[in-house]
Amino acid sequence: MEHIVNRHGLNMPKLGLGTWPMVGEDCTRAVLQALELGYRHIDTAAGYQNEDAVGAALAATSVPREQIHVTTKVWWDQLEPQALRASFERSLRDLRSEYVDLFLIHWPTPDMNLRRTLDVLVDLKERGLARAIGVANFPLPLLREAVETIGAPLAAVQVEYHVTLGQSTLLDFVRQHEMALTAYSPLARNRVSEIPEIVAIARKHGVLPTQIALAWLLEQQGVAAVPKAAGKSNQLSNLASLDVHLDKDDLATIAALPKNERLVSPAFAPQWDEAA
Repeated sequence: MEHIVNRHGLNMPKLGLGTWPMVGEDCTRAVLQALELGYRHIDTAAGYQNEDAVGAALAATSVPREQIHVTTKVWWDQLEPQALRASFERSLRDLRSEYVDLFLIHWPTPDMNLRRTLDVLVDLKERGLARAIGVANFPLPLLREAVETIGAPLAAVQVEYHVTLGQSTLLDFVRQHEMALTAYSPLARNRVSEIPEIVAIARKHGVLPTQIALAWLLEQQGVAAVPKAAGKSNQLSNLASLDVHLDKDDLATIAALPKNERLVSPAFAPQWDEAA
């Protein structure tokens, strides 16, 4: 499987398994199955309330821990330094791991002290507890503050990104700074299967619309994707998207789709930069 490797210590498989909203034994079973099928990138978060279920799978699998990339995140109400450290320690305990491969701020908040929060992440990285650090759901001005003003060695940003939500300005920035961009909701909550243009491209290639949507993301430089898939057939289908290659006509068709259809914007979300 192709990896994203960058100067911030990141070594992340381009395709991962998203685990929200799976919990309990269903989550453990899905993660174990994914690892058996060849996945080596698992995405979780304290806010998903399933780190213990992911940890049970990591403990039960025959795949060595060092071969599995694990991303987790701290929730937005735990960004004060003491609370953040406590949240991180709980994450390690629940994951039954001595470290995480990528640790993210899950959502920014208007009143957070960004420098103090990032200082904690940098300390966790310097101590080897988080192999790489980053943020999620940061609009470009806030990401620029973190990277250029504060100078935090962020390896990745995770945001909603799919065929009908563009992230071109963010992508330009992360490539300039040798970061990765991880796409969540990469299948637009399965709406991609109802987009006539995507269905037509899939028919042309003899694959599923979801595989076209994933291939579009995974072929992009520095972009990873973490679709949630509980069943074996969906997990296999998503893996097979790595072997789908789009041509110039396909890319032009996808480029012409609307790029402003944001599906994830909770009440605590930041002000989005919709110029992408």
